[in-house]
Amino acid sequence: MPEAGWLATRWARLDGPERIAGIDLARGLAVLGMFAAHLLALPEVDLADPATWIGVADGRSSILFATIAGVSIGLLSGGARPARGAQLRVVRIRLVARAIFLWLLGVLLVVTGVPVYVILQAYAFLFVLSILLVPLSARVLLSLAAALALVMPFVQVWLDELPFWATAAGEEVAAALGWHYPFVTWIAFIAAGMGFARLGIRRGAVQVWMLVAGAALAAIGYGLDAVSGTDAASENLSYWNQLWTARAHSTGLLEVIGSGGFAIAVVGACLLLCRTVLRYPAVPLRAVGAMPLTAYTAQIVAWAIVAAAVLGDTGNLWGFRALEPFAPFAICTIVGCTAWALLVGRGPLEWVMDRFSRVLSTPVGPGR
Repeated sequence: MPEAGWLATRWARLDGPERIAGIDLARGLAVLGMFAAHLLALPEVDLADPATWIGVADGRSSILFATIAGVSIGLLSGGARPARGAQLRVVRIRLVARAIFLWLLGVLLVVTGVPVYVILQAYAFLFVLSILLVPLSARVLLSLAAALALVMPFVQVWLDELPFWATAAGEEVAAALGWHYPFVTWIAFIAAGMGFARLGIRRGAVQVWMLVAGAALAAIGYGLDAVSGTDAASENLSYWNQLWTARAHSTGLLEVIGSGGFAIAVVGACLLLCRTVLRYPAVPLRAVGAMPLTAYTAQIVAWAIVAAAVLGDTGNLWGFRALEPFAPFAICTIVGCTAWALLVGRGPLEWVMDRFSRVLSTPVGPGR
């Protein structure tokens, strides 16, 4: 039957050997975590109070997203064997093309007036910077990631305090750069993800190592933050207080270590989970993770449409949150992505970005 063949083909795309189920699952969790950060007023996490655990989505979801982006870049550029020669040139052109696409889409989403910090512009710059990392080995990438994670927060605190950001021009530049997710520090997460891809992320030993090492880093980062006693109110009192914090979106040293470790551990856990029969109940989340750009963009566009129709203002954050949109947005995204993946295939924006990058990277010459 043609229908059976079509469905089998779609299923093979979602669950075949070309896809890594655990990466899709981790990416799906990151997408829904960013939905929660946008649509809910998240509490501070208190391990003794399960009602606050949803607060884990704040800040950590976007860092998880960035780390997985590094894994994807590593896989795109050859996996365990970095691209060389003509293949390396093609990979670099495709990364630039994807960066252009992401930046333009990010700017369009900013224009909607929806009051969120759009991450796509930052991703665009991270993709461009990753071009320099593509030829590097796993050892070099992971060493570089560690060095950047330890050094760049010192620079980041100084950069964030520049008076320029408080000006009208500074606000425009920050939006264009996606500075809420500063690429000069976040390149550490990209390098880490690429490093794990180079190690051979399909290997069980690598996945266990990610879970253990990531959990250890998270314990160090959050543990040091807990004993330091620094809170958000005291951060502005000194350079050191701004640096020595794990507060979400602070880009402080302890956030980079703690949340970076958390992201690595989550990816490792998802990869290990999807080595079991649990990969099948996770299919809906994996479908979201297979088309993250579509899901992320659809959320902001839907937000703009609903807010304009109901509130008459796309920028009314608290008014929109009062509508309690998280559950319907999350459910519609999960159902919609699952149906699309099983009935159509690749996410629409993922398809367009891939075609755009392939067109720009195809040589043009005699005979073409």
